[in-house]
Amino acid sequence: MNGQVGIVDRYLDLFDKNIGKIMDSSSPYINSLREPAYQTFRRMGIPDKKNENYKFADLALFFDFDYKTRLVPGKSDIEEAKNFQCGVADLETQGMILVNGYYPYADKLKQLPDGVWTGSFREASSQFGSLFEEHYGKYANTESDGLVHLNTAMATDGIFTYVPDGTVCEKPIQIVNIVQSDEDIFNQHRNLIVLGKNVQMTMIICDHTLSPRKFLTNAVTEVVVGENSIFNIIRVQNEHNYSGKITHTFINQEKNSFASSNNIILHGGLVWNNTYHYLVGEGAEAKSNGLYLIDKFQHVGNYVSIDHFVPNCTSNQLFKGVIDEMATGVFNGRIYVHPDAQKTAAFQRNNNILLTDDAKVFTKPHLEIYADDVKCSHGATVGQPDNDIMFYLRSRGIDQREAKLMLMFGFAHEVIQEIGVKALRERLDDLVMQRLRGELSRCANCVVKCY
Repeated sequence: MNGQVGIVDRYLDLFDKNIGKIMDSSSPYINSLREPAYQTFRRMGIPDKKNENYKFADLALFFDFDYKTRLVPGKSDIEEAKNFQCGVADLETQGMILVNGYYPYADKLKQLPDGVWTGSFREASSQFGSLFEEHYGKYANTESDGLVHLNTAMATDGIFTYVPDGTVCEKPIQIVNIVQSDEDIFNQHRNLIVLGKNVQMTMIICDHTLSPRKFLTNAVTEVVVGENSIFNIIRVQNEHNYSGKITHTFINQEKNSFASSNNIILHGGLVWNNTYHYLVGEGAEAKSNGLYLIDKFQHVGNYVSIDHFVPNCTSNQLFKGVIDEMATGVFNGRIYVHPDAQKTAAFQRNNNILLTDDAKVFTKPHLEIYADDVKCSHGATVGQPDNDIMFYLRSRGIDQREAKLMLMFGFAHEVIQEIGVKALRERLDDLVMQRLRGELSRCANCVVKCY
């Protein structure tokens, strides 16, 4: 247990006061895991700086607050969700919306034309009982993060997606996470995504806030990528600066599978993404990419852990940050090569540009290698815009401000070009340029101005 006893008690009290509603809305199997998770969270607490994964985070800034919890959205919240429009032109997706972590529609679980089942997490726990029990809680059972156990204890809904063997999803599945309330709320949701063998699927997750309150979200996503399958998950975070978002994504990869995780952070007061790739099948490949463009007093961190359990697997990490004003960025990347994982190839890179003397970045790429026939490397850079390139651009008649923008955009585009969905990639290029120009001063469809 860490030293934040009073803060931990606040969330234990939220659980105790709402246990009836929590249990009533879930299947017996989900409920059977709640009490053990509750006790584990009581023991572990909220991570503080003694936890290596959160060494440079100050979660107390957002967790030490009297939030309400919203287990079921109100009618007005659902209306807001129905009126929400994605701002990405020409993006063809199968879309779903979560309101405060809850899937609010009458058709709780539906089968798409390509055979994919998707919809309410809690409904799926009943309709897909054996499949659900085979995977739920099997990959997010960590002993290093009490917040995962808090989610297991309290989350009541989220998104479930099942992609049968041999399915090629022509359109991405898009999940829009909306936080909307006239109160300061703490909400949690749980996602389970199961891909069979020989599947191809892309998932886009967009995070938005629609009202000017203080919000905190603690989300967990478990993903199973079957043999010979291809899976891409793209998360775009664009919440206002009074919001806190903690995400945990666990991706379990079988033989000859490929999975990429992409975190694009445009806005948010506190954003902390924890991403885990477990390479458990020989020939698996993982890519984890991230971009964070932050200013003012924003605090953004990415913890990435890739475990190579078996031989002949490959992984790459590429994270870049542009940090302005008083903002703080964090990259904590880990590659763990287990003793049996011979012929591993694993590479890790983090690059950062600091635009002011007060901007800060903490970067910690590291390797733990227990096999002797591997190719692994890691590196990090922290600096200011390259003076030689600036001089080159200025010498060709480009003014200083525009030259600086061009340099930063080129720096950020290396991550954006890894996005496989063309319409989204082009829209992100546009949003990144707006963000760098200072024009993206508030989140899409949000009434909050993030001064």
